[in-house]
Amino acid sequence: MFTVSTDPARLDVPLIHQYLSQQSYWGLGMPLETLERALANSLNFGLYGPDGQQAAFARVVTDRATFAWLCDVFVLPEYQGRGLGKQLVEEIMAHPELQGVRRFMLATLDAHSLYRRFGFQDLPTPERFLEIKKANPYGVPTGN
Repeated sequence: MFTVSTDPARLDVPLIHQYLSQQSYWGLGMPLETLERALANSLNFGLYGPDGQQAAFARVVTDRATFAWLCDVFVLPEYQGRGLGKQLVEEIMAHPELQGVRRFMLATLDAHSLYRRFGFQDLPTPERFLEIKKANPYGVPTGN
């Protein structure tokens, strides 16, 4: 049985850092110090196997009142295909501190169908949203 926890002491920070900085498409090259600052300022969710080992992770950047941004969601490759991503998102969406949030957002390249099950949809007015995005924030060689 897999369980979800928001206890920061249970997070396997080296594992999270390794995945985000070396395997994810969005966090390549992320310095450990950057991750530690992000974790300190987020509501973090770890999913753990029966042996207590971390199998998945996600964090929510939120004021716990009006806005939440779901990010850094991953299930380790050896645990994929077991419905653990769905379990993790279910727990996040049911978390008591997030129930009054007016706007919940995320960005994904490849998991739209998962998030749509929980009510996420394409932005109805994307022209209202702006962003500042640094092309290479961690100085990772891009090959260009």
